[in-house]
Amino acid sequence: MKKVFSILSITGLMFLSSAQNIYAQTETVAKDLTFHQELKLRFIEGGPFFMGIVLVTLILGLAIAIERIIYLNMATTNTNKLVLNVEEAMNSGGVEAAKEVCRNTKGPVASIFYQGLDRMDEGVDAAEKAVVSYGGVQMGLLEKNVSWLSLFISLAPMLGFMGTVIGMIGAFDSIEAAGDISPAVVAGGIKVALLTTVFGLVVAIILQIFYNYIISKIDGIVNSMEDASIKLVDLLIRNK
Repeated sequence: MKKVFSILSITGLMFLSSAQNIYAQTETVAKDLTFHQELKLRFIEGGPFFMGIVLVTLILGLAIAIERIIYLNMATTNTNKLVLNVEEAMNSGGVEAAKEVCRNTKGPVASIFYQGLDRMDEGVDAAEKAVVSYGGVQMGLLEKNVSWLSLFISLAPMLGFMGTVIGMIGAFDSIEAAGDISPAVVAGGIKVALLTTVFGLVVAIILQIFYNYIISKIDGIVNSMEDASIKLVDLLIRNK
């Protein structure tokens, strides 16, 4: 037991010593290279396989995040103004005029309004059911592909940790081949371990920021949809 503890202690000291050497080398490189050049250098040093996979998760995650942000911004409408326009159209031109207002307005709220108005001739209860059912459909469209973004957030650090484990295995292989425990022998493997972990965590942090923004945007639109749906039902009851 004491022997195992001694080996682990020596390995831990070698790890800390190597980490300090890597940090010192990083400071030296930072003085000579630009940020872009240093980032490229560290990416290559981290190994093309796992670093490449982490980069792919970043690209795919950003693509989904940007697509969702654009879609959600286009889906955001002024619900209070839409309700007023629909009410004015119904008072002046009836249901068909109100439907025309909804057709000319973008966003899920206008689509829900149109479905409710389209069932107006079947009664208020049918219109309310149409609003609730179509609201669920629109909510699904708002949340489309968000689960993939969540997957990439979880996947990026796990890939980084896997690269860390593989890097440590490489370091111990070097120790076994050299028959010597020294910072020079294990530095390469530990450097790969540290770099893959850092890049994986950075990717997860970036995607997490986008994910939280998208979720808050979806919640805001859903709240607007629910509030507008209640106002539409009240409007239909007054004009039945």
